[in-house]
Amino acid sequence: MMQKIITLYKEVKQEAMKITWPAKPEVITTTIMVFIFVFISSIFFLLVDKLISFVVEFILF
Repeated sequence: MMQKIITLYKEVKQEAMKITWPAKPEVITTTIMVFIFVFISSIFFLLVDKLISFVVEFILF
């Protein structure tokens, strides 16, 4: 049982050594892109929501 745990630990450590982390400029760039996309998406859904609510109010009232 203990040997299996040790083997698992060694394999996990080997796999973790293969990870390539992104450079700082790449992280900053992708983070900014995500914030821009979220902002644009929120504006889009706000406009769609206002349009749908206008149409529903026009039809019902």
